[in-house]
Amino acid sequence: MTSKLWGGRFAAGPDRTFFRFNRSFGFDVRLLPVDIQASQAWAEALEGVGVLSKSEAASLHKGLEDILEKAQADSTYLDDPACEDVHSFLESRLVQALGTLGKKLHTGRSRNDQVATAFRLWLRGELDLAISQIRDTARALLDLADAHPNAVIPGYTHLQKAQPVLWAHWCLAYVEMFTRDLERLEQARVRTNVLPLGSGALAGTSYPVDRQRIANRLGFATITRNSLDAVSDRDFALDALFAASTTLLHLSRLSEDVILYASTEFGFLELGDAISTGSSLMPQKKNPDAFELLRGKTGRVFGSLVALLTTVKGLPLAYNKDLQEDKEGVFNALDTLVDSLQVCTICLRHVKLREDRARACSETGYMNATELADSFVAKGLPFREAHDAVGLVVREGVRQGRELQSFSPADVTERVPALKGKLVASELQACLSLESTLARKDVPGGTAPKRVSEALLEARRRFS
Repeated sequence: MTSKLWGGRFAAGPDRTFFRFNRSFGFDVRLLPVDIQASQAWAEALEGVGVLSKSEAASLHKGLEDILEKAQADSTYLDDPACEDVHSFLESRLVQALGTLGKKLHTGRSRNDQVATAFRLWLRGELDLAISQIRDTARALLDLADAHPNAVIPGYTHLQKAQPVLWAHWCLAYVEMFTRDLERLEQARVRTNVLPLGSGALAGTSYPVDRQRIANRLGFATITRNSLDAVSDRDFALDALFAASTTLLHLSRLSEDVILYASTEFGFLELGDAISTGSSLMPQKKNPDAFELLRGKTGRVFGSLVALLTTVKGLPLAYNKDLQEDKEGVFNALDTLVDSLQVCTICLRHVKLREDRARACSETGYMNATELADSFVAKGLPFREAHDAVGLVVREGVRQGRELQSFSPADVTERVPALKGKLVASELQACLSLESTLARKDVPGGTAPKRVSEALLEARRRFS
């Protein structure tokens, strides 16, 4: 008995080295449960068109179930160096158990539409896991925001101090990124959830199976519309890889911020022992390894996307063996995505904000300079003149080692004569306070406490 799904045309077997090169069973074996699921649906479809009797379909269903149970109970059951791929393994075990009946299951079906169906079923399940996990990660960020509702941290542009923001506002920035990631993952699932089974090798099947009924049986929303496209399409996998890549990109940006903020130089964050490691030489070290790994995992997922894009870019219709190269990258990328989201969620539960340190850093560095310029505008100066005037005051502050809030109206008008007699000390100090700087950003999406509270409530509803 051969364990290949082809062979009658050939007088001799493949070269040993080529067989090893051609073989995919080592990695596509993980498709076994979904391949069995799709095969059971195909048996029912063949029963529906009279190819199989009711008892034959039932025997095949039971035989397929037995194979899955044996594989789950004993990993050595899957040790078969003669099998080319998971599909040949499944058929060989079915024939071994049921004899001639096992050979009937492949009637009207090609390995091309079989693998496309199993791949979509597997990917749909993994996308569901990723969708669930990214919701958990977003909720962990929201919990971190709620734990410090009044905390303030410096905001940066060009990694230079810019303007203060609420800690919760920073958390919500990443929640917005994960919201877009969630949308992309859900869209990828929609495009994955289309049934190719019944497309045959490329031209469709000769048996009048009810493809929509098969789709309903397997939980697919709809069926493919063109058999040539159905067996050669991997756009759904590219969509999933792009969604995974963008999510890892955002995890990497989040990790970079945390790594910086946990450094001695910044000192805003303290990482728990559960997500840190030490040095083999320097006893004082506490390294952010978890976040560094999250940042580092991004490369492999990007690589999988580029690899599959390169594989499919020049393929003629319809199926080509190049498409065997789709699975390892997608398997690894989705594994990495789910694992990274799980680890990030855990990490966020072990991050502590040092509120006093973050607030102190938010009150220095002339981050209220824009507010001072706005106060000059309120006194009649055009903004461009106000901007230049504040620049002069800042330059003097740098020279003297003084923050803006230490300047009196006289100090300011000495450098900005146009404002002489227009500045009031109490007004000047009020506009330069940290609370005023935050409260004035009272627009949708701004960092004013009222707006941030509203945004947190809305995000909670989004991820409830």
